[in-house]
Amino acid sequence: MLGSSALLKILDQLEMTLKSALAALVLLPSFSYAATVLSTPPELNNKSYVLMDYETGQILASKNENEHLAPASMTKMMTSYIIEQKLLKGELTEGEQVRMNESAWCRGSSSESCMYVPLNGTATVLEMLRGIIVQSGNDASKAMAEHVAGNEGTFAHMMNQEAKRLGMVNTHFMNSTGLPAEGHYSSAKDMALLAQHIIKDSSKYYPIYSEKEFTFNGIKQGNRNALLYTDPSVDGLKTGHTSEAGYCLTTSSKRGPMRLISVIFGTNSVNERANQTRTLLAWGFSNFETVNVQPANQVLAKAKVWFGKENEVQIGLAENFNVTMPKGQADNIKTQLVVQPKLNAPLQKGQVVGKLVATLDGKVIAEKPLVALKPVEEAGFFSRLIDHIKQFFSNLF
Repeated sequence: MLGSSALLKILDQLEMTLKSALAALVLLPSFSYAATVLSTPPELNNKSYVLMDYETGQILASKNENEHLAPASMTKMMTSYIIEQKLLKGELTEGEQVRMNESAWCRGSSSESCMYVPLNGTATVLEMLRGIIVQSGNDASKAMAEHVAGNEGTFAHMMNQEAKRLGMVNTHFMNSTGLPAEGHYSSAKDMALLAQHIIKDSSKYYPIYSEKEFTFNGIKQGNRNALLYTDPSVDGLKTGHTSEAGYCLTTSSKRGPMRLISVIFGTNSVNERANQTRTLLAWGFSNFETVNVQPANQVLAKAKVWFGKENEVQIGLAENFNVTMPKGQADNIKTQLVVQPKLNAPLQKGQVVGKLVATLDGKVIAEKPLVALKPVEEAGFFSRLIDHIKQFFSNLF
């Protein structure tokens, strides 16, 4: 017969095994969609395009979305994103002076976009950021690349690391500007994903993308995104053009609760990229709507907890559960709670314990992680021992 110390040791090992098994079941945030398009997307004369719902990342319409293409100055969205993130982390300061070295200096050729910082002159990080976003300054991009990484090649490596982190699987950068270079490419889907992160992660600096003009060194230049002047719902992001890339544009537009991101590659003119973007956005807003399936921080259920000071935990959503779908189908959404079968204390507030699944016509259209709304501390030894015994007998039947 086992002694008490041996029994306790076995129970402790069993408890650790159960916790390990539970940890393996932790659900990661995920989304899957099966939305039905109500009307045919517009046919656009370009190399590639994507229309993305910002909230969910759902692709509403696309053509050649993963094709490797020259992104031209849309590249600068990654340059500005890295700068913005370093500002937010305190690794750069807005008033920090940045020198314009000869290697970055813009000589003012008609084929190159410039901020026109004088040779060996300086501008603040925030001025450089505006020079990149509003004026599309190649000089500002190179100067910031050198300031952050020592040289542009090292900065390009940082850009690629960041692209990998964001899941931009069809992107490779060779420089900070988007000037033509072998091996420098991206895709419409990746540019949309980058835009989504800029809007979300760099919200403090995102308003710069809607600024219509910026003056530096006595030279006033306008934003090249024509939609900023004609559509009040448009608030970003970046144009691009080279002879190789054609005329490109990444745009975001917010109307009511719904925000769309449009990416156009390879049109034939400035007017074409603007008109095609208008057409694509109009189609998206006409055919889709964003619906709040379930707000955050509401108690959706109480789940049984083992080995805790409390026997149950309140579960809900950490974030609002919004779904974008064809208009007129919101009333047909059904939701289901899927909770992990055995929850063991301790539980942290915000710990994932299951998922809320939304379905439409029997198909899963989206999922959102369910979390513990309050922490549950681990109980004392004897309380855990009793729960072990209860679990043992419950597993027999």
